Amino acid sequence: MTKKLTLIPVMLCFFCMGFVDLVGIASNYVKQDLNLSDSTANILPSLVFFWFLIFSVPTGMLMNRIGRKNTVLLSLVVTVASLLIPLLGGSFGVMLTAFSLLGIGNALMQTSLNPLVSTVMGDKNLASTLTFGQFVKAIASFLAPYIAMWGATKAIPDFGFSWKVLFLVYFVVCVFSTVMLKVTPVEESAPENRSTSFISCISLLKNPAILLTFFGIMCHVGIDVGVNTTAPKILMERLSMTLDEAAFATSLYFIFRTLGCLTGSFFLRVIKTRTFYVICILMMVLSVCGLFFGTSKALLYSAIALAGYGNSNIFSICFAKALSSMPEKQNEVSGLMIMGLFGGTIFPLFMGFAADAFGQAGAVAVIAVGVAYLLWFTKKVDN
Repeated sequence: MTKKLTLIPVMLCFFCMGFVDLVGIASNYVKQDLNLSDSTANILPSLVFFWFLIFSVPTGMLMNRIGRKNTVLLSLVVTVASLLIPLLGGSFGVMLTAFSLLGIGNALMQTSLNPLVSTVMGDKNLASTLTFGQFVKAIASFLAPYIAMWGATKAIPDFGFSWKVLFLVYFVVCVFSTVMLKVTPVEESAPENRSTSFISCISLLKNPAILLTFFGIMCHVGIDVGVNTTAPKILMERLSMTLDEAAFATSLYFIFRTLGCLTGSFFLRVIKTRTFYVICILMMVLSVCGLFFGTSKALLYSAIALAGYGNSNIFSICFAKALSSMPEKQNEVSGLMIMGLFGGTIFPLFMGFAADAFGQAGAVAVIAVGVAYLLWFTKKVDN
């Protein structure tokens, strides 16, 4: 089977990877349904990304034993379970369980799927291929608020799903993707079955390039989760929108993130990586200013769009840099980098407390810290 045909089920898995981004809009609907505070509601997205801290490095070790494709298949099975549970109930405990499984499945998937792309494509054009995968992932991300809004505003009383029809749609897609990957042959070397300890994996952070890239991914994901969770709240606070109206902000973020991934896969082939990275970071700086000071719909929408485009290619650039830094340890490095998605836990927690104390401007200030680090990281990005 040609590489292009093999990439089809792999890219379907990237689409399933995007299901993790439903936590932004879903947490807002759960907050509304259960009348939660910002800090309590933000536990949901924080919990999703908490599991990246626990499972990412062990998943890198697991790949050495069972292979990359089998690890991705395991991640899909866990994701299927996470999408089924919310259809059975709506209590806070049920949602905590579902979001935990979603986080565990995504930690397994993100750790194993990116190296699987390296297996299929080789090192040539790895960054651009990963960026295209992020484009496919972003499609699932920006569709989520639309599906949730459709379920909420075009209620389906006969089925009783309301906004949670989102979980049903993605459940069906995830089952299909699991079957597609299972029946697709992927040529990869036999599992190495080598003994790799957790401590030896963590010790790779002694490499300055790995450590600084790890922090870069933490900030990227923290900004990503932070903006898609907070953007609707900013519109509700400053423009007195309802949640169903403000939910478009999350879709807008992911529309421009999708556009950024699509165009980024081209730009990364024709211009220097550092040049494109700088352009993206400057967009994010402008975005933070707009989100902090903006009071009009046009300015806030522009800031959200800039955040989406600017943040769209950071992960691929950082991840490719990390893999190329230690090519002989790609499984372990992948686990470490995906552990950096733990930033999606840290940022929302601080943002929730800051928002309760100072309004949504406080949450934006936390996002600004991540943008500042990525701006500093520019000098570490290769040309």
